[in-house]
Amino acid sequence: MAPPTSPTGPSTDPSTCPAAAARIEVVDLTASYHGRPAVAGVNLKIEPRQVTALIGPSGSGKSTLLRCMNSMHLTVPGAGVTGSVLLDDVDIYTAKISPVEIRQRVGMVFQRPTPFPTMSIRDNVLAGLHLGRRLGRGSHDDLVEQALVRAGLWHEVKDRLKAPGGRLSGGQQQRLCIARALAVEPEILLMDEPCSALDPSATLTVEDLIKEIKQTYTVVIVTHNLQQAARVADTTAFLTVPAAGEPGRLVEVGPTERIFSTPRQQATEDYITGKAG
Repeated sequence: MAPPTSPTGPSTDPSTCPAAAARIEVVDLTASYHGRPAVAGVNLKIEPRQVTALIGPSGSGKSTLLRCMNSMHLTVPGAGVTGSVLLDDVDIYTAKISPVEIRQRVGMVFQRPTPFPTMSIRDNVLAGLHLGRRLGRGSHDDLVEQALVRAGLWHEVKDRLKAPGGRLSGGQQQRLCIARALAVEPEILLMDEPCSALDPSATLTVEDLIKEIKQTYTVVIVTHNLQQAARVADTTAFLTVPAAGEPGRLVEVGPTERIFSTPRQQATEDYITGKAG
């Protein structure tokens, strides 16, 4: 049986969350499409058990940078990467690490909820498991419960695990996708605008979840919502496009409170205050 849980959200007892948060370091990274850089010269450290927000105007390369952190960028035809992404000091682009292993260690949640609509809630959670991993039915049941508990969804769906995932509300579907990502016990969770398709109530629920899971996981979130970044992030990185036709650049990174109150770069202040965007 899964360990006792809170009726309002996932347990924060480390024994219920076996994953170990990892560190990411991006070193002189340039990511391109068909030879044209989308983001260039990025150096950024992502600390474990923190939420790091990537903010900036559209076209600044936030989502591209995020996808470089688990090599998903290279799944796009014509995409290229130079520089390094170090996952606990191992470069995912030069070491002999399979994409499957990388994405087990670095999970991802997308902008719009992507459950398998006709697949049951239970099977949606299990869908992210590595094909070679064999567990008995009882172990699967425990894993499903624990993942849904961590995603703050268990008490809402525990009596209808065989119902199609597509019947859930938008906010519940997004938390189901988070549960699916957590079921493989990643060390890092990447979230690309995870609340942009949700209503305000569902957004606050997911934000509360992000605050909970950072106690065990390293979380990186792309968001256009500055208030959201201020609410959930420990560290904020601001990217912008210096001029039309140029790649996105990392302008400034630091503690979220400082970035929003006393930014060190004029471009950051202009974006935060709405003078530019």
